[in-house]
Amino acid sequence: MTRYADIPKPIRSGLVFVDPERGTPQGIVVLQFNPDTLERTLAPQAAGAEGAGDRTEALRLKGPAVETWKFTAEIDATDQLDVAAPHGIHPQLAALEMLVNPSGARLRENEALAAAGALEITPVESPLTLFTWGSKRVLPVRLTELAVTEEAFDVELNPIRAAVAVGLRVLTVNDLPSGHRGAELYMAHLAQKEALAGGASSTRGRLGTLGPGGTGFGGAGLGRTGFGRTGFGGAGPAGAGTTNAGGVR
Repeated sequence: MTRYADIPKPIRSGLVFVDPERGTPQGIVVLQFNPDTLERTLAPQAAGAEGAGDRTEALRLKGPAVETWKFTAEIDATDQLDVAAPHGIHPQLAALEMLVNPSGARLRENEALAAAGALEITPVESPLTLFTWGSKRVLPVRLTELAVTEEAFDVELNPIRAAVAVGLRVLTVNDLPSGHRGAELYMAHLAQKEALAGGASSTRGRLGTLGPGGTGFGGAGLGRTGFGRTGFGGAGPAGAGTTNAGGVR
């Protein structure tokens, strides 16, 4: 008989703040509930401008794709009634909001430098933020969007339930200096993605479902008898410009 204790606990997603020099964690935000959906967008970084007409640049990439993530996190103090929450969910919201705010100490330090006549003040650097979604997705990110909808309050007007829309942009080697810890973490993430792609089903076993068969992709050579000759409605005898691979006129 299956007991509740036998059911594995789900891994939680969250954000980890890391010192970029030492690599030591400085803070962590664990999402109370894993979001039901993730919206991921990848915009390729093509070498040539769209419509520029440079044929030598059509297939070239000048860097990693610009990848963004969007999800909605639910925070609910009423789900943990056995845990004291005198401030409601203020602490959780404050931890997220500090991702887009410098610390008060750094702001006072910059004010002191300005008062002393400093000609240039370096912008405040925030900790390196890592977004974790299971063991296969640990990647450096920058928070680009944070929209909080507070939905319920206690008698002291502390928020006790909220929906937080989070937007993240993945930081790549194009965004970080060479040798930066975040750049190395991105390269490790990319290597894992390459390994997962290599473990997909073999191409040979799937080409037959596309129509060209032996004279299409892998038969007599892609350059001569691929799409342009006997593939999808080319000038060859299989299509002659009248049908495509699915037989639709």
